[in-house]
Amino acid sequence: MSKTVLLTGGAGYIGSHTAVELLKAGYQVVIFDDFSNAHPRVILQIERLSNQKVTVAQGDVRESQALNALFARHQIDGVIHFAGLKAVGESVQRPTLYYDVNVTGSLKLMEAMDTAGVGALVFSSSATVYGEPDVVPLTEAAPYQPESPYGRSKMMVEQAMADAAQSPQTSQNCAYLSLRYFNPVGAHESGEMGEDPEGIPGNLFPYIAQVAVGRRSHLTIFGDDYPTPDGTGVRDYIHVMDLAQGHVAAINHVLANPGMGFDALNLGTGVGSSVRQVCHAFEQASGRTIPQKIGPRRAGDVPAYWADPAKAWTVLGWRATRDLDAMCADGWRWQSTYPQGYAGMDV
Repeated sequence: MSKTVLLTGGAGYIGSHTAVELLKAGYQVVIFDDFSNAHPRVILQIERLSNQKVTVAQGDVRESQALNALFARHQIDGVIHFAGLKAVGESVQRPTLYYDVNVTGSLKLMEAMDTAGVGALVFSSSATVYGEPDVVPLTEAAPYQPESPYGRSKMMVEQAMADAAQSPQTSQNCAYLSLRYFNPVGAHESGEMGEDPEGIPGNLFPYIAQVAVGRRSHLTIFGDDYPTPDGTGVRDYIHVMDLAQGHVAAINHVLANPGMGFDALNLGTGVGSSVRQVCHAFEQASGRTIPQKIGPRRAGDVPAYWADPAKAWTVLGWRATRDLDAMCADGWRWQSTYPQGYAGMDV
């Protein structure tokens, strides 16, 4: 019998790509999503790309009753927890919402897992837990110093996971792994699935893609006076398909190591790219010009960071293989195939 993995937020950007890879790897997939930032069409795309069926339940991760019913209805072996809000800037404006969704939602999920006796959890964390780094590349030993409510919400969940993993009540079968993403970008190589944010994108890459396809007039670069080679922020961008394959390796690991406790891993490439470098690479991939304007720095942003991904290779046998050119080529294939995303399309 194949094992069943629950994906909270599984209809979202990273969750949907991970669902395809899990299905291809032989897992059964149950998706739990409130569809607040995902289109129902995504489910059809997952099934087409994997040639497998998925089970879908609509609900909010903060609703204990819905979670308990889900675990009672399905034989869940492990959970990958994607559900949450993810925009740094928005978190500065709406901190209580971010703490409610990201922290309360995670605690409700962990309680439901505990009630159901499910101990294998992979958590969608973020490199923002590090804040402005003292040294780069960042290893997992770097201290917590998040600079935004978003980053602090991820830190709080990691701390709750670490505490739960040491609790006498849960430690016997607890296998909790937090994956600290750097900057996921790109799309499925088919062009049939990609990042489709509701409203104005809060992240650089989908914004650039929407400028290139004509949905937006220009890109505003938030600060060009950072202490970086070209003055713009430097980030570690990772292809979403590399990230999806990292999640398959992660769930394999926690299912194979019950009682392992808590651990955290960086998922990144180990290479930093500036905003201007990403713009140039996307222009090359799309053949389109990306008009740019300079705006003020955003609250919560840091100048530069990129990963030391060595631990993920040691623990999971995983490393990123796709470069910035592939990220842009696949991202443009998606955006040019679906200029408006899935908006207005039938399910």
